[in-house]
Amino acid sequence: MPPKFDPTAITYVYLKVVGGEVGATSSLAPKIGPLGLSPKKVGDDIAKNTQAWKGLRITVELKIQNRQATVSVVPSAPALIIKALKEPPRDRKKVKNIAHSGNITIDDIIDIARQMRARSGARYLSGTCKEILGTAQSIGCTVDGQPPHDIIDSINSGDIEIPEE
Repeated sequence: MPPKFDPTAITYVYLKVVGGEVGATSSLAPKIGPLGLSPKKVGDDIAKNTQAWKGLRITVELKIQNRQATVSVVPSAPALIIKALKEPPRDRKKVKNIAHSGNITIDDIIDIARQMRARSGARYLSGTCKEILGTAQSIGCTVDGQPPHDIIDSINSGDIEIPEE
């Protein structure tokens, strides 16, 4: 027989979901079913807490304690960049292969880099900004009307100053 479940233990479950939508409970059930939670109820909680990220794929952290799940959003760099582009929410089932051809400012990039700082591999904020600019390049948007790689080159040469922290 398996060991008795400890109700005071805190368990973290990370899921990739589409913001604002109730995900398939069949994908939730194997992850949270053994912890004594209802997948339908948790799915509704996820949908409620991700309304601000409607239509974007984001990572969600479930903190489970005493058979209660608290949902918190762990935003990724692409999700933050697409949110900064202020695009209207798209219908996943109808609109495919969307081109994110918008323009964001360098201040937006620095704000996103500050949010992602803890999960970055870079030593300084300028390195984190370069990581975000590389993501912006792969998404296909421009930064201050220029391709993101030109901004990376000007950060490397010292033309653009990134404040430390």
